[in-house]
Amino acid sequence: MENTFNNKDSSKVPPSEGFREAYTLHLADTTLILAQRNSEWCGHGPILEQDIAITNISLDLIGQARNFYQYAASLIGNTDEDKLAYLRTEREFKNLLLVEQPNGDWGQTILRQYLFSQFQYLLYQQLQNSKDEQLAAIAAKAIKETSYHLRWSSEWVIRLGDGTEESHARMLNAVDELWSYTGEMFIPAEYETISGVDYTLLKQSWTEKVNSVFSEATLIPPSGGGGAVFMQTGGKEGRHTEHLGFILTKLQYMQRAYPNSEW
Repeated sequence: MENTFNNKDSSKVPPSEGFREAYTLHLADTTLILAQRNSEWCGHGPILEQDIAITNISLDLIGQARNFYQYAASLIGNTDEDKLAYLRTEREFKNLLLVEQPNGDWGQTILRQYLFSQFQYLLYQQLQNSKDEQLAAIAAKAIKETSYHLRWSSEWVIRLGDGTEESHARMLNAVDELWSYTGEMFIPAEYETISGVDYTLLKQSWTEKVNSVFSEATLIPPSGGGGAVFMQTGGKEGRHTEHLGFILTKLQYMQRAYPNSEW
């Protein structure tokens, strides 16, 4: 599909520059879609305090997405953050498959947030040292928020996993539903080569942290039982599950129904 947001002659754009645009969009898309998913809980949380907590996490993620979209727009030219968020199709989005998965029950939402926040925190730790000063600055600012997301979600995973028989069973089901989408985080797309991130180290650190939390929660990841787990991939290249189209239908409705609307 032709990129309608890039007015540069692609034959004159160095591959590394195109990779930078794609990588920044990947980061923006991932945080935006998770924010949209989490926002579905607004007014529906199990208790008021946690309803407010997950809504605030959604707002943090939207703020991160805006920073990445603004930077991507400056790299691409002839576009802005609103066009990048509201006028691109499913195939043009590069978000991780994990973040577009349905909320399910509270336990599934919590586990999805934890698995991603653990990854995002470790990713931002490395990105703070990126040669790209703008990405490094965004990561340095966002990691403060992400540390809270990680603490909040990990505490809930432990509380539910090591809670009642019912909550434990629901967390086991959440692991079964989501685990196959975690591998994609550590399989870098071609454009991620510009990030400077060591994905081998990232996976090792993530696995150690997740195993520690799961141990406290009396949960066992599928791979802990021996044998390989098939991992779903494709989101980074624009190949998504059926869920993303429905998310974008809601997210993009106003801008598509009333073009060029401004708040």
